[in-house]
Amino acid sequence: MPDVIAPGLRVLFCGINPSLYSAVVGYHFARPGNRFWPTLHAAGITPHTFQPTEQEALLALGYGITNVVDRATATADLLAPAELAQGARALEAKVARYQPRYLAVLGVSAYRIAFGRPKAALGSQAERLGDTRLWVLPNPSGLNAHYQLDALGRLFGELRRAVEQG
Repeated sequence: MPDVIAPGLRVLFCGINPSLYSAVVGYHFARPGNRFWPTLHAAGITPHTFQPTEQEALLALGYGITNVVDRATATADLLAPAELAQGARALEAKVARYQPRYLAVLGVSAYRIAFGRPKAALGSQAERLGDTRLWVLPNPSGLNAHYQLDALGRLFGELRRAVEQG
């Protein structure tokens, strides 16, 4: 799954890994029921609810998309901890190359494993990757029943406000 990325983005959103559906259709967060695109609109990041086919339009707004692990699976829990850790190392190199202001990892459990931070919580992280600030958000997958769209919009909105404040 190709990244949606450019140098100097405001935020590089980082999914855990592509769904099998996304891998087939070739767009990030494309599986019906995934709340990524409605969440971006609810948070005030996009002017309307983008369709996955509009993913490249994020670049003009200063946002991009990548994944911790490139391998598509039916569910993220099929990834081994070693895959997540290896993916984090590759992600660090990508962040060093493209230098987004923020890296927003979508999934606190995956973040904890990938980056070796077992006590990490949602929100801004004390650590950085070079000059890039780290932020952890809930996974917007429809399989994550812990967060509904209103809560996701509020949490993603907190990131948007932090970015706008500098």
